[in-house]
Amino acid sequence: MSDSESQDSKAKRPQQVYTLVVEVGRKSGDGLPDKATGAALMIYASGVDEAEAVRETVAILKQADLAPLDVSGYGTLSEREAAGDEIDAEERELMQRALDENSVVVAQMTPFYD
Repeated sequence: MSDSESQDSKAKRPQQVYTLVVEVGRKSGDGLPDKATGAALMIYASGVDEAEAVRETVAILKQADLAPLDVSGYGTLSEREAAGDEIDAEERELMQRALDENSVVVAQMTPFYD
């Protein structure tokens, strides 16, 4: 197989949206509330696989002066539906936005306090 054929096969892999929960710690300039010790972020991230979605999410959060500590993946829309998760219209819209824009969408932030 030539290099152009291998590039074509990579280009055909479809983007999917993954639901991630990222725990972040404190860092100067992170924008979290003053007395918070960290936060959990619910994120919809696009990628050809979950590993890519996680890598992109961590990179973007670091650029935003956040300190990612842990990432938990909850799968794609179809995987979550198969697991019995109820997904409302607003959540579906955010997932579609992440897919359309090939982006990372922070859907919710929950600060942690002592």
